[in-house]
Amino acid sequence: MFTLFLLSLWLATFTTAYIWPSPKLDALEAVRFDQLDFNRGPITSFIQPCSTFSFDTAGINSGRSNVADWIRTAYHDMATHNVQDGTGGLDASIRFAAERQRPENAGDGFNNTLAALVAASNRYVSIADILALAVVMVVENCGGTEMAFRGGRVDATEPNAPGVPEPQQDLDSHIASFARQGVTQEEMIGLVACGHTFGGVQHDPFPDIVNEMNLSDNTESVAHFDSTSFRFDNNVAAEYITSSTLNPLVVGFNDTTNSDKRIFGSDGNVTMQSFSDSPSLFASTCADLFARMIDTVPRGVELTEVLSPLPVKPVFLELTLANDTLQLSGQVRFWNRSEAEVGVVRMLLEDHLGATSNVTLEFAGMGAAMDGQVKSAWYEFDTSLDPAAGVQLVRFVVNGAVEDQGGVGFAVQDAFLFSETSCVHDVDEQSGEATGRLDVAVRHDTANLSRVYVETNGLDEIRGPTIVETDIPRPAQPLVVGSVYELWSLEVNSTVVGGFTIGAEIGGETYSTTSERFVPDWPFCK
Repeated sequence: MFTLFLLSLWLATFTTAYIWPSPKLDALEAVRFDQLDFNRGPITSFIQPCSTFSFDTAGINSGRSNVADWIRTAYHDMATHNVQDGTGGLDASIRFAAERQRPENAGDGFNNTLAALVAASNRYVSIADILALAVVMVVENCGGTEMAFRGGRVDATEPNAPGVPEPQQDLDSHIASFARQGVTQEEMIGLVACGHTFGGVQHDPFPDIVNEMNLSDNTESVAHFDSTSFRFDNNVAAEYITSSTLNPLVVGFNDTTNSDKRIFGSDGNVTMQSFSDSPSLFASTCADLFARMIDTVPRGVELTEVLSPLPVKPVFLELTLANDTLQLSGQVRFWNRSEAEVGVVRMLLEDHLGATSNVTLEFAGMGAAMDGQVKSAWYEFDTSLDPAAGVQLVRFVVNGAVEDQGGVGFAVQDAFLFSETSCVHDVDEQSGEATGRLDVAVRHDTANLSRVYVETNGLDEIRGPTIVETDIPRPAQPLVVGSVYELWSLEVNSTVVGGFTIGAEIGGETYSTTSERFVPDWPFCK
């Protein structure tokens, strides 16, 4: 029944298949799928129950919810898109005060959404990706069906042009506004209905639509779109069709702002009737429309393919130099398999000398998706290696079968790594600021190594998540440790809340360690 968005919506290009390791895809896949027990996702803890509103004080029920704010924020951010010139789209431009202060963006829901979610972004996962992922989490964990998710959105560096539809505008204006976004009239009906399965209209920013209610269980006077405003279901359509709706944009006292009534009825109620008749049609249509909404990005942005969980994925893999020995540790996730289904796991390690060794992994526990329906077995390892032999890649043997990404294996870089000779000079007890010496072990036989550097995470007001690189100089006469490693050192400072990783350029490619280091955690220098 529903056609595709206009072709110009698909200006984004898509990248190739996901092979581990891929720092960006690893991070996106983790925040998308690892939500409980292990590597707990930063978004999902704000969702359950779906009536949660992070800004309610104890004992207060405002009538609002995080999930409604997040859906509205993502749409308003996307609605700046212009299919003709390719500008706007889901790019987190809503974070700029100049954009949030426009009349079309009334209310504090955008501020609340950003306050809850921005911290989940990092160098690999943009703020725009987090806003998109929040929509996926809301739909999947509050009653809807599974959604497709791509990553790779790029955060805007300035506000986008205005253009979000407003309730007082007439139907022709709404049709034109959605068409500019790349949405047909039929899809407009669906997208509005899908968005309005959550939440409602709040009195304070919209006094011309909702009166003060003076209710103890709805202190911010929110007139909800349907009777189940904290759950994804088709009641927004069913109640509209049966004329039992209390939707303030359908039966509001101010007919000028009854925009849902005009939009829903614009095709003679054909679409809304189909939604009312079929909860499954409503769910599948919303999953499709929401997915395409969050994939509406500025022209030239390259999104990933639709992310799927890796069947076998190393996580938190860490290689350090300790007492002239390489220490390799980490975890492995076996997606949608129980401990009994996985059984005994052996890790095969292939080294620089052409030899293969093996280590038996220990069962660590079970992780799960937020809905608890998909559970994954996690195993862990911690083993010592000869520095000269090192390690180039690993494979896993599960129930006699080799798991190695179709023969590719899981590549491990041992060209540069953290040395446990790193130490602290001083820690300020009041501020937590510390100074120390970072030692990095650099394998001296690494070909085409051009630089090694410290990567410090930051959050720039304009650019979003950033990374600051500080080169680590090679000593004129480096200390050789573990027979094949040189120690390169840099004086650093940090705080108890700020960490860093180590990066390098090798053969024109960039690499980074996966675990953050914190100066105050190190031993004091002798």
